[in-house]
Amino acid sequence: MAATSFKLNTGAAIPSLGLGTWKSGPGEVKKAVSYALSIGYKHIDGAYCYANEDEVGEGLKEAFGNGVKREDIFVTTKLWCTYHSRVEENLDKSLKSLGLDYVDLYLMHWPVPMNPNGNHERFPTLPDGSRDLVKDWSHTQTWKEMEKVLATGKVKAIGVCNYSVKYLEELLPHATVVPAVNQIENHPSLPQQEIVDFCKSKGIHITAYSPLGSTGAPMFSAGPIVEVAKKRDVSPACVLLSYHIARGSSVLAKSVTESRIKANMELIKLDDSDMKTINGYSEDLKKSGKLVRYVYPAFGVDFGFPDRS
Repeated sequence: MAATSFKLNTGAAIPSLGLGTWKSGPGEVKKAVSYALSIGYKHIDGAYCYANEDEVGEGLKEAFGNGVKREDIFVTTKLWCTYHSRVEENLDKSLKSLGLDYVDLYLMHWPVPMNPNGNHERFPTLPDGSRDLVKDWSHTQTWKEMEKVLATGKVKAIGVCNYSVKYLEELLPHATVVPAVNQIENHPSLPQQEIVDFCKSKGIHITAYSPLGSTGAPMFSAGPIVEVAKKRDVSPACVLLSYHIARGSSVLAKSVTESRIKANMELIKLDDSDMKTINGYSEDLKKSGKLVRYVYPAFGVDFGFPDRS
């Protein structure tokens, strides 16, 4: 059996598998969250920016009403870029939508402050259409504000998202609290080994999102993934999700379809030969220059990822 949880640097356990809610549409999220929790999921991952936390909250409420205990569930949400100087305010908005007194993990969604008084609450732009960024506020200042909310009891742990080694190296000298988690896009065609290894050396846990290769699940048909799936008599999705757990990372599987939500729970323990096949695929992509290039929002910022085009 694959690991069911991992220990964070806080001492808390983060479930190895979580339900992602990014791009889960209106009328779908409540049902997906409630169903996932009813069949044994222990982690729900959301974000203020996803603009669906009210429905996530409805799903949580329904599950709790049906006997799921709040203390058994790990809930993650994220600080959005227009709230970098108003961390607790954004947290309170999420808590109200989710119907919770606290979240288990609060992440800085991107290390990029945006204008809190711009022309859009989430995605302010300048007249030329570029993102309206704040130049006189640093993500390191944001982290100090993140640290402050720990004392309120509204969060159990804090962490980051989409951080490269470059940004972590900027952050850590200013941090009183080492991030518990760095949530990044991660799959065999974007292994991000440099970041994974760096975080491991600092006691920062990796959570992988878009584990199937981002939109359209392109990794399903990759030869080595299919090879391992056939060998183990499981689906390519099972291999791709189990890959992260074998690496010591937790993973988020996004779906609003009950059959897929259930199937995504069927994880296995990949052996050394399985991982050699998958890692060999990643190395071949790297040598041929075909590693997936991380597609960033149009922030106009160099995040310092080695795979960035």
